[in-house]
Amino acid sequence: MNRRTMRRGPLAALVAVGAALAALVTVSLPSAGAQEAEAGPAPLVEVFRADFDGPAGSPPGDDWIIDTGTGYPGGPPNWGTGERQTYTDRPENLSLDGEGHLKITALRDGDTWTSGRIETQRADFAAPDGGVLRIEAGLQLPNVSGEAALGYWPAFWTLGGEYRGNYWNWPGVGEFDIMENVNGVPQVWGVLHCGVNPGGPCNETQGLGTSTPCDTCGTQFHTYALELDRTGETEYLRWYLDGNEYHSVSSADMDAATWAAATDHGHFVLLNLAMGGAFPDGVAGQATPTPATEPGHSYLIDYVSVEQTG
Repeated sequence: MNRRTMRRGPLAALVAVGAALAALVTVSLPSAGAQEAEAGPAPLVEVFRADFDGPAGSPPGDDWIIDTGTGYPGGPPNWGTGERQTYTDRPENLSLDGEGHLKITALRDGDTWTSGRIETQRADFAAPDGGVLRIEAGLQLPNVSGEAALGYWPAFWTLGGEYRGNYWNWPGVGEFDIMENVNGVPQVWGVLHCGVNPGGPCNETQGLGTSTPCDTCGTQFHTYALELDRTGETEYLRWYLDGNEYHSVSSADMDAATWAAATDHGHFVLLNLAMGGAFPDGVAGQATPTPATEPGHSYLIDYVSVEQTG
């Protein structure tokens, strides 16, 4: 439009004013698609949180199931991993520390190890169609290394809800290992388990995983998170340490049926401190724990948070 000042007759002026108003209305009413683009992705909403506040020696609360023994009733022995401890509900193995943390401690009595494991009552944590699921925790790993740490296996992970009551449908139902550490080494792993065992698209029993360095994970709290992103045509699982992505797996890495079976349903969250088993044994190159392994080291959990897009 020519913005210079011009002399016009009354009719011409009215026509010009009407055209200008029409242009303003057109500019001020963007399309619905443009409005959605400006709004961006839906925000995450917290649907579960545990802060582990309470008196020292207390159990973790009603949102959690305390696992005991050496396996689920009717399920694989040694929890399916070859781990050698017995889980208990005794406060010395599993309780609040009175400072806002859950403390899981591995103890030894002769040749017998005991420790703790919990899982959420809820098994419906899922990413909605076109949405995102984020699971996060603040954790400090057992502060032990070298021979004294052989066999220590702290973990923060999920299992597909359909595992409950079956116990033999792993790894097809999906397992998201958000954080694993073994033998006190200064690194942590993120792993996806899926498909069939052995082999399959997730290369079981190894899974699709990688590790990242973490020199202070045994002396400081760090934030560990996993996101399941279903906002695009290709879906992603992404692993984070202190907000930095270090691993991802996508739906393009396997057939659609395997991906859906592992991701397109609810999961429950677990936290445990195992002693010995296939993973620490494999990293150590020997059976663990050993006589040199020190009991009494603890795994501290500051909080657990689950967020979903609405």
